[in-house]
Amino acid sequence: MGSVTMLRLTKRSKSLLAATALLAAAAVLPGCGGGGERPEARGSRAAVPVAVPKRTAPAGLPGMPPLLDPEDVYAADRPGMLSPVVRGFPSRVYVPNTLSDTVSVIDPRTYKVVETIPVGNQPQHVVPSWDLKTLWVNNNRGHTLTPIDPATGARGEDVDVHDPYNLYFTPDGAYAIVMASLDRELVFLDPHTMERRHTEPVGCYGVNHADFSADGRYFIVSCEFSGELLKVDTERKKVVAQQKLPFRGAMPQDVKVSPDGRTFYVADMMAHGVWVLDGDSFAAPRLMPTGKGAHGLYVSRDSREMYIPNRGEGSVSVFDFARKGLTKKWWLPDGGSPDMGGVSADGKVLWLSGRYDSEVYAIDTRTGKQLARIPVGGGPHGLAVYPQPGRYSLGHTGVFR
Repeated sequence: MGSVTMLRLTKRSKSLLAATALLAAAAVLPGCGGGGERPEARGSRAAVPVAVPKRTAPAGLPGMPPLLDPEDVYAADRPGMLSPVVRGFPSRVYVPNTLSDTVSVIDPRTYKVVETIPVGNQPQHVVPSWDLKTLWVNNNRGHTLTPIDPATGARGEDVDVHDPYNLYFTPDGAYAIVMASLDRELVFLDPHTMERRHTEPVGCYGVNHADFSADGRYFIVSCEFSGELLKVDTERKKVVAQQKLPFRGAMPQDVKVSPDGRTFYVADMMAHGVWVLDGDSFAAPRLMPTGKGAHGLYVSRDSREMYIPNRGEGSVSVFDFARKGLTKKWWLPDGGSPDMGGVSADGKVLWLSGRYDSEVYAIDTRTGKQLARIPVGGGPHGLAVYPQPGRYSLGHTGVFR
């Protein structure tokens, strides 16, 4: 009796073990039968989502304010995000007239010139200082910088600086950088007194525009007259790489980094398009045609688009960062020569100088419609819309972070 009972228990145990194994297998394997339920339809068998780590901000240049968003270098430039430093400044558009040696001041609400400020010889750009407190007029052939107080519009005493075609500031605020175009130099200055601190000779002709990497550790410079690009180490203040653009007669102009910090764009007025460059590798760029005389580059307030004025044909191309391509082209009625400028604080208006037409254009960024053509002095160039959102300025006509 005991032996028979043990045999039955053993057989039962084996059956239980087999059933358990089958259940375990069924829990692991998806249904294979044609009429079986899809595994993704069963709540208990849904795939566990894999956590994707959020991109962290790169280790920046020492002393540089960290990015607000590691995925968007322009995250501090949204509408309404005015620094307390500039919040009380009147909204104005400052237009340097290279042939008239003046700055026309436009009230953007009325589209009228409300003041004309005499400055030095051949003013090229109006540049907000790193600390946002001063506008510097670059008097290229006058070899001076004229300070303007954006709170009052008062003109200060000229500061002697040789060949100041354009002006930038390092992301840590430690230096101003003069693009000495004809002197073939990058001149690092005290950002307040404009006293020379370091001179970096360059092996190209016509240094004129630049922009910084997301971490601020290097910047890309365009050389207009020799059709070249430079890569400069910010902390060492040294040119570390140089390349010739692969287009005969290239004349690179404005430079702008993408919102994600991975790509640089360089407008070229003779190649009639924009060069697309990997700044880290500094490999040969590819050309994206936009229009005749591509000149300036301006990012929308939502970081989705970039406006590219084509000076030689009176148009503005619109580039979509997500699609990595052009999506629209706006034509100025009656033509024109759209050049340098900036976007209004609320992002609704693109302001551009008409270099060869002694006028300024106001363009609706939602429709591309021209809102106004405003007569100014002769040869209007690098106008600044001020104030704008942002914590600090990297220079030019207003590149903010």
